[in-house]
Amino acid sequence: MNKEIIMKSKLTLVVPLVTGLLAGCAVGPNYQPPKSTAPASWSETQLGGATNATPPVNDWWKTFNDPELDSLISRAVKANLDVRIAEGRLREARALRAGAYWDLAPTITGAGSVMNTELSKNAQQQLPPKLNINTYDAHFDASWEIDIFGGLRREIQEANALFQTVEEDRHAVLVSTLAEVARNYIEVRGYQRRHAIAIDNIKAQTEAVEIARARFKAGLTSELDVKQAEALLATTRAQLPALDTATKQGFHQLGVLLGQQPGALLAELAGIAPVPVTAPVIPVGLPSELLRRRPDVRRAERQLAADTAVIGVATAELFPKFSLLGTGGLQSLSAGNFLGVGSKYWTAGPTMTWRLFDLGHVHSQIRAANAHAEQTLAAYEKTVLVAFADVENALVAYANEQVRQNALAEAVAANRRALELANELYTKGLGNFLNVLDAERSLYQTADQLADSERTVADNLVALYKALGGGWETPNDKK
Repeated sequence: MNKEIIMKSKLTLVVPLVTGLLAGCAVGPNYQPPKSTAPASWSETQLGGATNATPPVNDWWKTFNDPELDSLISRAVKANLDVRIAEGRLREARALRAGAYWDLAPTITGAGSVMNTELSKNAQQQLPPKLNINTYDAHFDASWEIDIFGGLRREIQEANALFQTVEEDRHAVLVSTLAEVARNYIEVRGYQRRHAIAIDNIKAQTEAVEIARARFKAGLTSELDVKQAEALLATTRAQLPALDTATKQGFHQLGVLLGQQPGALLAELAGIAPVPVTAPVIPVGLPSELLRRRPDVRRAERQLAADTAVIGVATAELFPKFSLLGTGGLQSLSAGNFLGVGSKYWTAGPTMTWRLFDLGHVHSQIRAANAHAEQTLAAYEKTVLVAFADVENALVAYANEQVRQNALAEAVAANRRALELANELYTKGLGNFLNVLDAERSLYQTADQLADSERTVADNLVALYKALGGGWETPNDKK
């Protein structure tokens, strides 16, 4: 029977056998996602207009109804450099995962050589000796490890899980980037609002200085009133440079977040606009939904899956490895008949390797893999608790700042009326100018605090959406 026919017959028997073995179970533990206990509801749900309804986490920034913010977010997703770095890492991980699948397939390598050999005359027993010969060789080597005990399959499971951890890293970068864009934009609008309030107070305090000077020249008051009014005016003017600095720095940071030069957005954002207003009711969802949405929790779970697969990879080293090896090619001492039938040669057969006298080392690796998986499980549980705490903290901060904002709004209204009364009494000569100055100072302080509180409420809402894991799903994730 022809040798090639014999080889085909052997492969016909081997392939179904290998296919059946690959369909079997792999050694090591089969991964089961950890079960985490979530509270039935948030402890702060009833505060700050929050409900357990499902939150609009994918487009949360649209709840502010600010077209400029929507535009900044859209551009950041496309151009932010941290996002681009994360996407590059994801493509790298995808390529490495694809390479892991090839470990299940046969490997075939080819080689060719022309060797000229000079032999020793004294080493020849025949006369006349042939001291110089050429050897022509071209061949292919093939090997195929049969994954009987599942070590290679566990490696593929590990590669898949590690790829998914990188995918969740990209989601986490998106969450942070979108939140940073919103926060910086809100801060810019907040500083612009505080700058406008300072300008309004400077105008009012300038008028008070003129009134005090006029009354001093008329002999109706002392120079003390003038100097006190001038001091208050100078103090308010001193706030402007710091507010302008903070505003410009916000412009610069937003430019970098959008992958542009720091000053690229100066003209676009120079016009004063109000701080984005939050919705009266904010849905936050149930705690159990958080575990499916937070990228850091999802990443920790995928890392646990990868480390569990590593236990199987280590356990597979306890068993022998079976491979099919083969070599075939052409070999001749003459170039003239190198391609002839007589130049063909081949070898084929199964091999087995077993770390029989190294099993102590293997058992140590298994124990180490188990210990590492236990650490990863604890890290996952900690990540879950931190996620719950982030949401609770954001809820209470959002709720309490709204209480503070309402109180400040009442204080501003009262101080504005107090200033009107103080001015009225002073101009009639019935009141002390110190009352006017105190009223002006109090009005400016509370108005400035109110503007900052409005910014803080919006900023706390951004922090809440970030804690909820919102904003990472993009069209690419849905494919």
